[in-house]
Amino acid sequence: MSEVATAAGVSTSTVSLFLRRPGAVSAPLSRRVHDAIDRLGYVPNRMAGALASARSRVIGVIVPSMVNSFFAGTVEALEAVVAPQGYQLLLGNSQYDEDREEAIARAFLAWSPAAMVVTGLRHTRATARLLIGADVPVVEVWEMGESPLDMLVGFSHHKAGRTMADHHYISGGRKRVAFIGAMLDRDRRAGARRKGYAAAVSARGAHEEMVLELPGRASTEAGAAAIVEVRRRWPEVDAVCCSNDTLALGVLFECSRRGWRVPGVIAVSGFGDLEFAAQTNPALTTIRPPREEIGRVAGEILLARFAGSSPRPLIHDLAFELIARASG
Repeated sequence: MSEVATAAGVSTSTVSLFLRRPGAVSAPLSRRVHDAIDRLGYVPNRMAGALASARSRVIGVIVPSMVNSFFAGTVEALEAVVAPQGYQLLLGNSQYDEDREEAIARAFLAWSPAAMVVTGLRHTRATARLLIGADVPVVEVWEMGESPLDMLVGFSHHKAGRTMADHHYISGGRKRVAFIGAMLDRDRRAGARRKGYAAAVSARGAHEEMVLELPGRASTEAGAAAIVEVRRRWPEVDAVCCSNDTLALGVLFECSRRGWRVPGVIAVSGFGDLEFAAQTNPALTTIRPPREEIGRVAGEILLARFAGSSPRPLIHDLAFELIARASG
């Protein structure tokens, strides 16, 4: 660091500040320090810094899936907020397994992270004790509830599920709405959307719940098989809510193959507003979650906590959006 300072013509404290909080150093000095680092090939020893401060500049992030673009958008938005302030993300994939989440949390906490960001409110008791006892800021994301471990940023999946079902009943004039969901026993958020669907059915009292639970991961293949099974079990179904857009895409494919007109014979909706949703034929009606905003807000409240303020409210309930398209 002293060599970088000499090469840049600044003090070592300025180099240190630039590495910790780039935004706190003036633009001219930042350019000089940055150029010196490039010329010398300097790589900061983050472990040494962590030993000196008892905290690294790493934020541990645990998501339930690496292939689900919902969480990818949140992670990218979070990184965009914290990286300019010198923080890096350490990413773990729990695969919707609470025991795996516990193991990842133990591993991350061993590196003295500056903070932890975890998905959802449901954890093993040991994970909850670890996160509370670590004495670092903790942000739970992608769900909504009244008793977070520390800070919470998300939205109500129950409301999202009910909103979609209500859309079919009210705007679409449908009489028999079914629900197709994957991993409802492990994916707590999909399970909450299923309960929201059930609340919409109950409010009308027009028919029993028609729920098809799929044991494996959501896929287009699973969605295609599911709509065939739904129509076999409940021939009167005239709309189907899918727990995510990937299942809904499979439903659209199979309906097209079998000549079941969408939305004439059956209306179809999903969740996620993935990139393909607006390009399907017909375009997919879906719920757009605030995935990027979740990451942005999580990053902002962490930086505020690092700066010594305790943001209020600790619970940030964000809005989702119903995107009504041609599929129903």
